[in-house]
Amino acid sequence: MPDFDFSLEKLKLYKGTNPCPNDFDSYWKDALNELSETEDNIVLKPAAFSAGFAECFDLYFTGVRNAKIHSKLLRPNNREDKTPVLLMFHGLSANCGDWHSKLAWVAAGFTVIAMDVRGQGGLSQDTGGVTGNTLHGHITRGAFSDDPHDLLFRQIFLDTAQLARIAINLDWVDGEKVYATGASQGGGLTIACAALEPRIKKLAPIYPYLSDYKRVWDMDLAIDAYEDIREYFRRFDPVHKKENELFTKLGYIDIQNLACRIKGETLMATGLMDKICPPSTQFALFNKIEASKRHVIFPDYAHEDLPNFGDMIFSFFNGCELNSI
Repeated sequence: MPDFDFSLEKLKLYKGTNPCPNDFDSYWKDALNELSETEDNIVLKPAAFSAGFAECFDLYFTGVRNAKIHSKLLRPNNREDKTPVLLMFHGLSANCGDWHSKLAWVAAGFTVIAMDVRGQGGLSQDTGGVTGNTLHGHITRGAFSDDPHDLLFRQIFLDTAQLARIAINLDWVDGEKVYATGASQGGGLTIACAALEPRIKKLAPIYPYLSDYKRVWDMDLAIDAYEDIREYFRRFDPVHKKENELFTKLGYIDIQNLACRIKGETLMATGLMDKICPPSTQFALFNKIEASKRHVIFPDYAHEDLPNFGDMIFSFFNGCELNSI
């Protein structure tokens, strides 16, 4: 075991450090009510990319706060029955990726929808109405506001739930076979999506980000992906007068507080050498999932490709036995 985090025995019992706001449930009830009142305005445009067995589209919808959200959608072109659908979420600052990277899933009979996170490396709009990268400070974006509903990751979490609702209602999709996956930020958004849209049947988050912010701070690991927190204090609260207020507000967008809402079967992976998303932050959320779950632990791996776990995910979503690693 590394010496920068808890022992494995303690990790398996750990339930988080970051405070949870007292009105957390009503906060997300109000957020989901706003989502329900948002018109999707779906636009499906044939893409320039093509493959012999796959139809490819750019999917646009209107998210909360009137943001235009982009995804790539691929579906088998020889469908006889309704297809399962796989939602894919990308890592911090990236985008939904190349078309060809989804083709193995389409060849296996899946519809795939991969979302661009607003304000990052793809084509989705940030709340301010601009297209493209407004990345720096996303965790703390909205923290100055008196209204915690202005937190940017609230809007991003709602985008994932809206995408799931759209997918479920596609006429060629089997609404009983809706799955989600992603790594790092994508893993965190997978958790948020399944928590806010409980019809997600299976989810496979990989070393999820956006969990237990105070624990990250206490470990002095608010660097790299969590640098927003350090910069917030340096620029706007240098003597930490409002430290508890900040972490309590971030509790609204802390996925460990959403994890108990998940109904789908969960397959999650964690590397115990991960200093970007520390193991304790990942265990905090996993330990709060009450649905069927399995945690695959890689003792010698960090925030990197995890051997054979992609094959496990493929088997998991195809209803096959999970091969041992």
